[in-house]
Amino acid sequence: MNSPLVSHTEISPNRTSPRNHKIDTITIHCTAGHIDVRALGKIFAAPARMASSNYGIDDEGHIALYVDETDRSWCSSNADNDNRAVTIEVSSDYKAPYSVTDAAFSSLVYLVADICKRNGIQKLRWFHDKGLVGKEDTTGQLRQNMTIHKWFAKKDCPGHYLEERMFEIAAKVNALL
Repeated sequence: MNSPLVSHTEISPNRTSPRNHKIDTITIHCTAGHIDVRALGKIFAAPARMASSNYGIDDEGHIALYVDETDRSWCSSNADNDNRAVTIEVSSDYKAPYSVTDAAFSSLVYLVADICKRNGIQKLRWFHDKGLVGKEDTTGQLRQNMTIHKWFAKKDCPGHYLEERMFEIAAKVNALL
């Protein structure tokens, strides 16, 4: 099942079906450019692009679905991460710190909370520690269940603006959970 918050759907051929791991992680990306959800869908629709995300959010806060949650997007430059994570591209400024609009940020928080609720993620955890990727605590829960693209590739993604706000995103999502 996908998020009911979606207002546009354009399924990308750039995906692996089905994913090989249950969803237990969220990976937030920035688009490094202001782009609406329909235009981003066209980019992900091109097979030669070999890229996609599960969801996208534009400056107005509109949410689009590009890859069903049952499938793995090609987003993080890491198959293991993409198999366990729901990936979200957020429209941002073209250059550092890659800021996003308040509307996009608000939609992001609500979308992540919805994903967590539907996939049994009881608490969103962020410690800004790449070493915790995939590590479980004594209860079997992931010690950290948010990851960032730059941990897997030489990129600035998700940009300084969103990276600095990951603790805030986790707190706001957890308040909704």
